[in-house]
Amino acid sequence: MSFGPQSLQARGVGQTARPGEVDYRLVRRHAIDEFRRGRLSRLDVCDAHPELLRAARNVGEARSEDCPICDEPCLTLVSFAFGARLPAHGRCITTRKELTQLKRSDQESTCYVVEVCTACAWNQLVRSFRLGRSQAPST
Repeated sequence: MSFGPQSLQARGVGQTARPGEVDYRLVRRHAIDEFRRGRLSRLDVCDAHPELLRAARNVGEARSEDCPICDEPCLTLVSFAFGARLPAHGRCITTRKELTQLKRSDQESTCYVVEVCTACAWNQLVRSFRLGRSQAPST
């Protein structure tokens, strides 16, 4: 089941982020490189919170690539929204309908997309973007 906007899809080389979107590929690459060089232990990079793992198992969107840490095909994307009228702990976006409602809302919120491996507990922020009518217009 895919309920993420186009910004959740992997980008190719040379493609740019949309206005208000932050891509964390360089941070991800650095963490993986540091792990492979032995500068970070598995405990340093495989530390997903139990609630994040639960969300990944139950409502995460499966990725087609293997985990960069354990090489298991268990990667998922989990999306959380934070905003003024949302719970303080955020709201896990589980359906396309929820995402559409937040996108059409008069209140601005921010969506964070996290990559999670349900096998080894690797987790990394992948992308963040704004939702709501006060967001910058897309071009």
